[in-house]
Amino acid sequence: MYHAETTDQLAALTERQLELIGEDPTREGLLKTPERVAKAWQFLTHGYGLDPEAILRSALFAEDYSQMVLVKDIEVYSLCEHHALPFFGKAHVAYIPNGHIVGLSKIPRVVDVFARRLQVQERLTLQIRDAIDAVLKPEGVAVVIEAQHLCMMMRGAEKQNSHTTTSAMSGVFLDQPDTRAEFMRLISG
Repeated sequence: MYHAETTDQLAALTERQLELIGEDPTREGLLKTPERVAKAWQFLTHGYGLDPEAILRSALFAEDYSQMVLVKDIEVYSLCEHHALPFFGKAHVAYIPNGHIVGLSKIPRVVDVFARRLQVQERLTLQIRDAIDAVLKPEGVAVVIEAQHLCMMMRGAEKQNSHTTTSAMSGVFLDQPDTRAEFMRLISG
């Protein structure tokens, strides 16, 4: 799971960062921290090595179902690309099939692929929509992400109760207000 050379290089960088902030990386509590941080970075950014479209294609099934499919409350954990601090929340993803459905577990996996990269919430929302659109070619896709950003809570504005909501829609979710309203009603319930 962890690339040895990458782990060594990241650990060396982490050790230097500890020195730069005035810490002693040789003290007992920090001895293994550089390696742990290196492995954490690899885990938290493993989405770069995954192909979201291949994940969707691996469980694509012909099916004559034409009503909304919604997977809601998908946990999202990502890192803000501006400060490398976490943001976290929930994603709600729906699509209207057009002759094909996808295995339900593949929707959260696609969310994770994009979330496990340095991100901004706005791009994350679009990438999820676009991957589902590209592979399933559905009648429409809707994605809403609600998240809290530690870069706004721990530093900068320091607003503890702020939430950010983003949405990206295509097809019938844009063209048919009733379909969009049904989606919004289902995710708020």
